[in-house]
Amino acid sequence: MQALMLVDVQRAFHDESWGKRNNEHAEDNMRTLLAVWREASRPVIHIHHTSENPDSLFYSEGEGVKVQEGLEPQVNEAVFRKTVNSAFIGTELEEWLRSKGISTIVVAGLTTQHCISTTVRMSGNLGFHTYVVADATAAFELRGADGTLIDPHTIHTVSLATLHNEFGRVVTTEELLTTAF
Repeated sequence: MQALMLVDVQRAFHDESWGKRNNEHAEDNMRTLLAVWREASRPVIHIHHTSENPDSLFYSEGEGVKVQEGLEPQVNEAVFRKTVNSAFIGTELEEWLRSKGISTIVVAGLTTQHCISTTVRMSGNLGFHTYVVADATAAFELRGADGTLIDPHTIHTVSLATLHNEFGRVVTTEELLTTAF
């Protein structure tokens, strides 16, 4: 059985402190996937990053922790809260997936280089068949250890390349819905 996993689709990522971002239509593609999964009555999993640090953009009592519009969980959908990059660390996600007989996970969300990458690596290592939806994820620019600013497109592309065929299969929304769904 396939489950759709939306990772950290939270308002914190609207904060300008992240810098430039690629794939401005990622959330539109996430909404498309979510609608298809709901229409097919397939499992949907929401992963939310939280922090108890009042200075964090993901502070549990702050606005940033709220889910972006149109991607909010429904009552029958699983929600797991995490405090680190991987959706599997400190949560009961793996046990929940196995108890439901879910062997394939389709991952979308934010950000490609952080929580998407970490979650997909663990998913693959735990033996789940994993898809990463490239156009339903996005990356922000980063500054390297030497001070070089790396643009978000490069970060996104390299992050996905390190995952593809090693920890999961990287696909587009269209590819997923026409070939793998």
